Amino acid sequence: MRLLPGIIAMAAIVLASNILVQFLILDGLLTWGAFTYPFAFLVTDLTNRFYGAQDARKVVLAGFVTGIACSLIGTQVMLEYGPAVTLRVAVASATAFLVAQLLDIGVFDRLREGSWWRAPLVSSVAGATVDTALFFSIAFAGVFNGIVPGADAHVTWAQEAVPFLTAGPLAPLWVSLAVADWCVKIALTLIALLPFRLIVRLRQQSPSAA
Repeated sequence: MRLLPGIIAMAAIVLASNILVQFLILDGLLTWGAFTYPFAFLVTDLTNRFYGAQDARKVVLAGFVTGIACSLIGTQVMLEYGPAVTLRVAVASATAFLVAQLLDIGVFDRLREGSWWRAPLVSSVAGATVDTALFFSIAFAGVFNGIVPGADAHVTWAQEAVPFLTAGPLAPLWVSLAVADWCVKIALTLIALLPFRLIVRLRQQSPSAA
């Protein structure tokens, strides 16, 4: 099955990110999951480049199902402060992943005939930006309080006013978390251009390339 490597890679990235998101760094501004999740866009873009948008959507669907499974398991794991994954965070994660990845596919497909770097760069930046905005706002913003009945008590900590990125004017904590996460995504998007170019070239040089 030609999509199996992409499906396995996507599932592994989503699984690893769901585990690593539990481990905080930089005084809680980031988690280790922030450094693995952006490579989901690399997997999507490579699949799109090699096989087209329709097959890329199949790989995204595999990641989406994996994410749902991880979230369902996480809601049943009880920690001292509550479930490892609240239902509101699970909804935010699933929504952000699916919308961002489908946007990535659509933008990449439109730009695929341009310079080699244009499609993966623009599509990944667009996807990463939408992913960050959707996840952090749905999961933590006060405007979405009540979206999941009974879930708001677990996110009040993220709505507290604190110095922006620990040093700026007061802003809800989730805004700092979102900006820090977005910066990591954009940095890794730029780094991911290197393996994207290398893998595409290696496949083009392979005698078995389609």
